[in-house]
Amino acid sequence: MNQREKEEYLREYSILKSQGKPFFPYAVAKDGLMGCLVIAIIIALSIVLGAELGPKANAATTTYTPRPEWYFFFLFELLRVIKPPNFVGLATIGVPTLAMILLFLLPFYDRGPERHPLRRPVATLTGIFVICAMAYLTYLGANAGPPTENDIPAPAAVLAQGKPAVSEFYLGRSVVAQSGCEACHLIGSNGNNGPGPELTKIGDRIPPQAIARTLVNPTEPMPSYGGSGGLPAKQFSAVVAFLSDLK
Repeated sequence: MNQREKEEYLREYSILKSQGKPFFPYAVAKDGLMGCLVIAIIIALSIVLGAELGPKANAATTTYTPRPEWYFFFLFELLRVIKPPNFVGLATIGVPTLAMILLFLLPFYDRGPERHPLRRPVATLTGIFVICAMAYLTYLGANAGPPTENDIPAPAAVLAQGKPAVSEFYLGRSVVAQSGCEACHLIGSNGNNGPGPELTKIGDRIPPQAIARTLVNPTEPMPSYGGSGGLPAKQFSAVVAFLSDLK
């Protein structure tokens, strides 16, 4: 901003200031009234609708899936986007802290006189990108399947084989979900897309014998599900059959 633009800005500002109203009591009264209205709406909704209370907490349960509040879903999903374990600190602390620092320093590095969004394309596009990214990550986080459940139905090929094959399929599905496989693998709409490969259609890529060998001798950090310390034979066979049927 050169001297001429600065003088023109100050002249326009003084004219607008003389035509306006003082902050107290006009703006204070308006903000106070709006604050009271918001509080009254919240109180009315809490009285009419009540609070959503879940079941009584049970510290001994192994099936509970912790979930953040909806306004933290975008941070929750950020952990799923930044997959390498060494970058967990970056996802949980680094990125949010950097964003907050940039927000606090905004008045210091944005010294332009323009305030109209169309005259500030960089700032406007940045704001739109951040809002859209947070909204998209919130959507993904809200719809992420829990790591202890799976809702994949039995395919037609399994249904055609009869009740024993269907029972084995659902047993394998339950064992996979309860064994923590979905903490590293994505199966349908459930689980995490990494660090392990997606298993939604693994039956098209790997034969049953290779799936069984992988479960017995996996690549670290995946644990072994075979042998004396692994799954019982019936459950192991059901897991192999379930994964083989994912096509």
